[in-house]
Amino acid sequence: MSTKLRRRGWIAAGFAALTGIVLVALIPQLGFSRTAPAKLWTEEPPKVSTQAVAAPDWVTLAKTLKPAVVNVSTKRVESGPSLPDRLDPADPFREFFKQFRENRPHAVRSLGSGFVINSDGYVVSNNHVVDGASEIRVKLSDGREFPGKVLGRDPKTDLALLKIEATGLPTIPIGDSEGLQVGEPVMAIGNPFGLEQTVTTGIVSGTGRVIGGSPYDDFIQTDASINPGNSGGPLINTRGQAIGINSAIFSQSGGSIGIGFAIPVNLAKPILTQLAADGHVVRAWLGVSIQPVTPELAKSLKLSETAGALVSSVTDGSPAAKAGLKAGDVILEYNGQRLARADRLPNAVATTPIGREVPMTVVREGKSMKLTVKVGEQAKSKEAASEPAKTPARLGLTVEPVTPRLAREMDLRDDHGVVVRDVEADSPAAEAGLQAGDVIVEVNRQAVRNVADLHRQIDRYAKGTPVLMLVHRGETSLFLAVAA
Repeated sequence: MSTKLRRRGWIAAGFAALTGIVLVALIPQLGFSRTAPAKLWTEEPPKVSTQAVAAPDWVTLAKTLKPAVVNVSTKRVESGPSLPDRLDPADPFREFFKQFRENRPHAVRSLGSGFVINSDGYVVSNNHVVDGASEIRVKLSDGREFPGKVLGRDPKTDLALLKIEATGLPTIPIGDSEGLQVGEPVMAIGNPFGLEQTVTTGIVSGTGRVIGGSPYDDFIQTDASINPGNSGGPLINTRGQAIGINSAIFSQSGGSIGIGFAIPVNLAKPILTQLAADGHVVRAWLGVSIQPVTPELAKSLKLSETAGALVSSVTDGSPAAKAGLKAGDVILEYNGQRLARADRLPNAVATTPIGREVPMTVVREGKSMKLTVKVGEQAKSKEAASEPAKTPARLGLTVEPVTPRLAREMDLRDDHGVVVRDVEADSPAAEAGLQAGDVIVEVNRQAVRNVADLHRQIDRYAKGTPVLMLVHRGETSLFLAVAA
């Protein structure tokens, strides 16, 4: 089986194999009010005696915190095979059961976890646990069950805030994930495979992990066992505070292999506050596309290090454009925060109050400069045939000029430049990351309108010299450093 990231919203033990058509009506709207409490969570750790960090009292902490962890069961209606796709060819009932493999509506049940952050019934879980659910049931540790209402979801961070009509519930305090250290002991609580109130322990294996879920990835990696059904449960520090919300694992088999990921609570806090108050999330917007600064790009851009976020494009009329930011700039600091990596910028921008003026330090053509940006609100997410031409052999590219007809045929956004038709294996172009379909629009900040322009720019540089190219790939712009 190929290795993949698996979200923890599904659980094998929770699926019901149906032998007929099951139609489930949406549950009626329940009479919940949306009056968010003045303080959504507490940060005060529980009054338990904990030992040194090297030997935390997990027994006491588990006994104290488990009552605040809940089981979240969902029912959703899906169209598709309600029985396994693989039926034994020798099975005498094969033809009989084939009728149930048609695309008919059927109910799918799954289990996840969550935890109470406010005694009046506010429960944190994952978006993928409740996404598309027609019915949600929240089961407490004392056996009581309540219908759950989704106050709000944020798919980009995989967070959901639920509400149940109960008061006086035990809660888990929210900690501070900013100072979390690699090697620090942690405990995960959840309902893996439907086994309620399961506790596992381990350490923080890494922080700031990007797993490709969204532009706001900033996961805590842990080796505390996380399995199907653990999604939405808390990751606890030695003080008894939640410092993460368990969300995903990296696995070859579907079970834990010691690589789990949790959403840091410092990322979750402003999201949960907005979900409680408004039911949705409003993020600040800068209006740029960015990419990491590689060693090759750093050399081409005359940078002394690979820190910062390289601006590959700026949206017309955006806050970034109004501030004077340009493609090719490298943002080193945003609002006083140094950007060691490009992926730090999206979260920094998203949590900025809309309308605030923020200072930035950027490097443009080797020179440092200061800009001030006023962040905005993010929106709710004639022709003749031409023959392909070979560019200088040392690049390993086959290109042709962009014409109106070619732009229509390939659905290009450009009306000038050269489109890459082929990239030779192991060539400088391939090593730099150029792909067929890319449109080269600039070489070393000079516009490229045809193949002759590309030849002229490349011929200016000695063999092996890094040449900075601006390419368009679909709706994305990015810089690549190609050895001439």
